[in-house]
Amino acid sequence: MASPQLTLGKRFILGVVALAIASAVWLPMLSLLYRSDPTPYFRNNGPVAPKARMLAAYHLKLWTDPALREREISKMRGANAEWDFMGRTFLVLALANMALREPAAQETYLKVADDIIDETLRLEREKGLHFFLMPYARRTPFVVQPPRSQFLDGEIALMLAARRAVAEKPAYKAPLTERVNLMVERMQKSPVLCAESYPDECWTFCNALALAAIRVADYLDGTDHSAFLRQWVATAKAKLIDLDTGILVSSFSLQGHHQDGPEGSSIWAVVHWLQLIDEGFASDQYRAAKAALAGGVLGFGYSREWPESWRGPEDIDSGPVVPVLGASASASGLAFLGARSFGDTSYFAALLASLDFAGFPTRRDGTLRYAASNQVGDAVVLYAAVLGPLWQKVKVVRR
Repeated sequence: MASPQLTLGKRFILGVVALAIASAVWLPMLSLLYRSDPTPYFRNNGPVAPKARMLAAYHLKLWTDPALREREISKMRGANAEWDFMGRTFLVLALANMALREPAAQETYLKVADDIIDETLRLEREKGLHFFLMPYARRTPFVVQPPRSQFLDGEIALMLAARRAVAEKPAYKAPLTERVNLMVERMQKSPVLCAESYPDECWTFCNALALAAIRVADYLDGTDHSAFLRQWVATAKAKLIDLDTGILVSSFSLQGHHQDGPEGSSIWAVVHWLQLIDEGFASDQYRAAKAALAGGVLGFGYSREWPESWRGPEDIDSGPVVPVLGASASASGLAFLGARSFGDTSYFAALLASLDFAGFPTRRDGTLRYAASNQVGDAVVLYAAVLGPLWQKVKVVRR
């Protein structure tokens, strides 16, 4: 007769085997269950796709319901004031693309975009430079005086430019011109042609976005910064590339000393902004980022925050990083933007499978949001789903 101890050991082994067999059967079934068809989320041309429309419906409700907006924005600002600001930017960009896709609804979309822009300008004017920045912006002075943040100037300029690119609004012309001139002037004070977002801290995300705003302003107003844009790309290739991966680093000092290496929460958006500046360079950066950061397990896609050759600290940008996989929610969210920008439908679909499984989609009254996300995360996914028409319009050379 077997001893009780041996019986317990056998039971443990049998339990492990049963769990392994169940996992081998269940996990592939799970991936089949959550395998996402991306077509309800995006269309290359034509009107907004059904699920993107549901995502947009929640954002439109948020900006027409003051109580809902106050609740959502307060929640985000409690974690990071930047999220409040970036959520506005990505939503305005989404609305601009939606207005171009659906001219009959243009008035509705542009009304919300104008409300967002006007409130953002008012808050900046009344609350000052630091309202949308994280607290450490106050620790030391900006190197270039008077103090300004490329984070704010670039995204406000891009909002103004995107709105005007859909339908001209004369009240926004002078503010856009002023922002563009200030950004170019301050960028030229740096040997790497970049301006500070925080004191002696330049971010590739913010400066690449600023380039996109400058490019759209050139399209609108007949100005020509093409030489400056070419010079920026040449400088970035020479001084801002991580040698191990070939990917642009995420942050650096005003003098160009690297502070943070490549990050998924930066590069996936950077390649999208750079599409307007140098498509070949942007495409090369996307391929390098895909090789170093993209991952997948049983059909579920994700992005790592850092390549294997470099690891930074977990912070508000990276969010929690999943052990072993190195997956980051922030990087994975912005990977939607990179995948859609370069027509990488298979990666987009794999990211959707993960979002539908782990994002806890919530559908109510014709709206869609993700309970595990927030307003800025959902706005990024919405923008990724509807992007296309704005960049296509700006790429057309005016005669």
